[in-house]
Amino acid sequence: MRAMVGMLALLFATGALAAEPARARLEAFARSLQSISGSFEQSVTDANGHRGDESRGTLALQAPRQMRWQTTAPFEQTIVADGSKVWVYEPDLEQVSVRNQSAAEAHSPLTVLTDLGQLDQQFSSSEGGTHDGLVWLKLEPRANDAEFANAELGFEGDQLRQMRFADQLGNQTLIRFGDWKRNPTLPAGTFKFVPPKGVDVVGDAKPDAEVFPVKD
Repeated sequence: MRAMVGMLALLFATGALAAEPARARLEAFARSLQSISGSFEQSVTDANGHRGDESRGTLALQAPRQMRWQTTAPFEQTIVADGSKVWVYEPDLEQVSVRNQSAAEAHSPLTVLTDLGQLDQQFSSSEGGTHDGLVWLKLEPRANDAEFANAELGFEGDQLRQMRFADQLGNQTLIRFGDWKRNPTLPAGTFKFVPPKGVDVVGDAKPDAEVFPVKD
């Protein structure tokens, strides 16, 4: 009898979770979130349906506007948003590009993870239904100059598992997330960057920008 009661309780709980809309799942995922780290696998399919190489690496986000996106394979690339600038370092090219963060990150879906207040400010959201085993939230940027046309966040339970977005040229990007760690203690140098000696720096690196060495 106890086993039957327990099974019924589990079924009802599972049914209640399945009924949760994607918006509620995002709110549960982002609740009390000040920082987060994890891993990713990313693939891009062009407008003709041709799929490019898959890349993978790690990411870290911290409120209000800091990000580190570290690609480790098949090539190395480091993207650091320090709250003022966005730095993109490509070791193979021996080049660093830098631009104002306000222009680069204004409409990124990742910003809502550590700043849920950006959701309704930057996006129009709607339920995307269930497919591929996930519950989806659709996002469309309110700004006309956004770098992507639309995005989708896919949830399993209250965990963000995938993000899909299409750019203005019809290219489709799929990102799979894993190994999430909520509110970790991140190293002090995670969101600080200084161009390595000998590399070309392209863009607007003003003297007052705070930059520090990359640290693992």
